[in-house]
Amino acid sequence: MKTFLRFFTLGAAVVLLAACGVSTSTTVSVATNVVATPTPPPVSPNRLIGRWLRPDGGYVLELRSVDTNGMVSASYLNPNPINVERAEAITENGRLKLTVLLRDTGYPGCIYTLFYDEKSDELTGRYYQAAMRESYDIGFTRIKESTP
Repeated sequence: MKTFLRFFTLGAAVVLLAACGVSTSTTVSVATNVVATPTPPPVSPNRLIGRWLRPDGGYVLELRSVDTNGMVSASYLNPNPINVERAEAITENGRLKLTVLLRDTGYPGCIYTLFYDEKSDELTGRYYQAAMRESYDIGFTRIKESTP
């Protein structure tokens, strides 16, 4: 909006100068004071690789790899394995987004829509429980693997 106003003001000044008989080819200098804010590089989808715990129920989301098309090799445990029909990582509005579709007994198309927070190293978002047709705010924390 500031840039628009500066160009609008500059245009009005040129019209005013022309009306006063000043040549419109006169160079007019306007200070813009625009500071470029560097855009941080996108977070690599490989940051998602690991085991993630949903603290409210002990559910585990294991993300093994992400291919160049954003397809994620994933497992979901509750505590037994639940079929992951599809998992995908994309960048949306500068944020790393993970979508996981579960299709199994008791999981008729349940969907996790999660965003990765690099500062907290957490996944947060929504869980759609298809059987109940309800959505919930949800979060996962990374399980820190112990080293022997």
